[in-house]
Amino acid sequence: MSNFINSLLYGFTNILSVGPEEPKEGDSAGCGSEQGCCKDQPKVKQACQNEAADACCSSSSEPKQNTGCCSSSSEPKQETGCCKDNTVKSETKDTCCQSSDTGKEACACEGEKEPVVIDHLKIIFSTLTGTAKTMASEIENKIRQNDRVTVNKVDIMDITEYDNDNLLQETAICVFILSTYNVEGPLDWFSNWLHDLRYDFRVDRDALKKLRYSVCGLGDSAYGDEFNVAAANIDKWLGRLGATRIYPLGECDKNADQKGQFDTWSNGFVSELEDKQCLEFSPTDISYQSDEEEDEASGEENGEIDIEGSGDEMVDLEDMGNMASKIKAAKARRAEEEEDYENSKAKAKRMIGVDDNKPREKASAPQAREMVSPMIMKNLTKQGYKVIGTHSGVKICRWTKSALRGRGFCYKHAFYGIQSHLCMETTPSLACANKCVFCWRHHTNPVGTTWRWKVDDPQFILDGAMENHYKMIKQLKGVPGVKAERFQEAFTIRHCALSLVGEPIFYPHINDFVTMLHKKRISSFLVTNAQFPDKIAEMVPITQLYVSVDAATKETLKKIDRPLFRDFWERFLNCLEQLALKGQRTVYRMTLVKGHNTAEIDGYVELIRRGKPSFIEVKGVTYCGYSGASDLTMANVPFHVEVIDFCQKLVSKLGGDYEISAEHAHSCSLLIAHKDFKVDGVWHTHIDYNKFFELVESGKPFNSLDYMAKTPEWALHGHEAAGFDPEETRFYRKNRKVVAAPENPDINA
Repeated sequence: MSNFINSLLYGFTNILSVGPEEPKEGDSAGCGSEQGCCKDQPKVKQACQNEAADACCSSSSEPKQNTGCCSSSSEPKQETGCCKDNTVKSETKDTCCQSSDTGKEACACEGEKEPVVIDHLKIIFSTLTGTAKTMASEIENKIRQNDRVTVNKVDIMDITEYDNDNLLQETAICVFILSTYNVEGPLDWFSNWLHDLRYDFRVDRDALKKLRYSVCGLGDSAYGDEFNVAAANIDKWLGRLGATRIYPLGECDKNADQKGQFDTWSNGFVSELEDKQCLEFSPTDISYQSDEEEDEASGEENGEIDIEGSGDEMVDLEDMGNMASKIKAAKARRAEEEEDYENSKAKAKRMIGVDDNKPREKASAPQAREMVSPMIMKNLTKQGYKVIGTHSGVKICRWTKSALRGRGFCYKHAFYGIQSHLCMETTPSLACANKCVFCWRHHTNPVGTTWRWKVDDPQFILDGAMENHYKMIKQLKGVPGVKAERFQEAFTIRHCALSLVGEPIFYPHINDFVTMLHKKRISSFLVTNAQFPDKIAEMVPITQLYVSVDAATKETLKKIDRPLFRDFWERFLNCLEQLALKGQRTVYRMTLVKGHNTAEIDGYVELIRRGKPSFIEVKGVTYCGYSGASDLTMANVPFHVEVIDFCQKLVSKLGGDYEISAEHAHSCSLLIAHKDFKVDGVWHTHIDYNKFFELVESGKPFNSLDYMAKTPEWALHGHEAAGFDPEETRFYRKNRKVVAAPENPDINA
């Protein structure tokens, strides 16, 4: 108390005798009321001018003890860290000093994030030779060295020391590093316990809902089917008991670079901890399902002839009435919008009651509206779309899910060398000029012949598409069977399929959009419905340009595509002629609808000679369920042998310029290629993507033969693999019935 009085008197005496001292150059405006520091002054309580409680002076050699720090201090700020620019970046943070380089993990500087605080993390290992224990220590070091993650407590323990019953109330994040051997080991008891727990009727299906976990298996592929089987089972049972999977299962092979594989997995896991959302409890419904239900949820039925994810169209029987009414309401709303637009274009020649001799104010042009109405937004969102801005969308294909689980790729992998988990499926225009009978979206998307909506910036669309694509990929981390290495690879998009619903080439800035893709080294496959010939003529070079050729005659095209243009047939033929003038790879996409367009082989031959495509994709139609918009049934879906028969007849009439090159039986699809792509008797239907980007960047003219690559043998027509990559794992549903095709199919039936 006496010290305080003496200090107060000393300060009061200085004020009376000298007056307030002006701050010198280089000093701060003042000092804190408790632990402030002023130049050439002792650290006592003072009443300096214009200073908050956390200020510090440039000449002080001691850091402020609470929140401040001085520029000459080499110690980090104790609570909030120091920034380099000496500016307040957040209202909730204090002023930082210039000279401190440490403590950045707690700084609220612009562009930096708060560290993720984890209360408790357990690393549980199972080992016979000590490898798993060593790797458990390694991952602990990586977590502690990560500046963006703060873990209050880390425990490393042998699984034999862990009480299984504690798992039911476990709230810590658990990392399992588990070795699998083909002999009895310490892991067997834990694995069997989880299996019994999963099928115990007395235990809730979400018994482990408080648990957040990740599993990495260590094994030897020399054991064949038993490779990492225990780790895979534990990962599966934990998920099905309601636990939240933070990161996909890791599989490290002792027969390969096991250490390198573990480093890749552990780095990915530690990076995932930096995201607070990934630590939230969010068990997926798929975790609670059986093997059969899992594949229904993800849409992966190998017996189905489905490429674009029509499994998302499945609805419960009791919901069919509601779905039909919604489709009807959407169509009525669209008709009203189009009628309003047409009426807005009609202008009165003379306004009644207005003197023609007086100048009239010019009528303002009608305001452009958004393409996606609330009803369309609701329908597309329910179908799995992420709508971007006012007229664009992105969606995860079911083949992306299949590729992430190592269960095979789509037909583009067999035909052109594209891996589905590296592919983004998007469209910059949800509107279309056709109403095809086999439309995947049952005509709930907008239609039109001219662009009358607002126009979004192409960079905005691309950024939004990539962001939403990555978000949807991240949501798949909890799906059983997702491979960690492919999960990581999926966050680098290498290909963009501009298809989905709508007409991508309809977008006014499609050239700018495609150019941005190529600058990011993302290849482009663009599909058009052959109604905009001028747009095709104006297109910049793209990796591969598709035209849908759904019929060979005017009458059949009108019946199948149901185009909006009155001169649709002339536009269709003009598009094919423009295609012949393009120097890059071009493709006819032909969808066979049995009973509609399979008998017009001579007509298709004439269209092929007109457009001279590089390739012809022939695919059986995918039945997407009854919608009231068409009369298609499963009877209109051809068998794969029927598609082969059609292709053989078509090739035989093309005069030897084309041959069947590849197939993908799973998709009921074949590829007919021009013989220019058969070099020395070897097919080169795949694409050298790096070469393509080099050619685009050079700015020099080039053609489709300049960036072709060899087709693997397993993708060739007639090979026993039938287009399924042998390095993938073919998955069949339990008790799946295989329906044999007729011995002598009548393609015209």
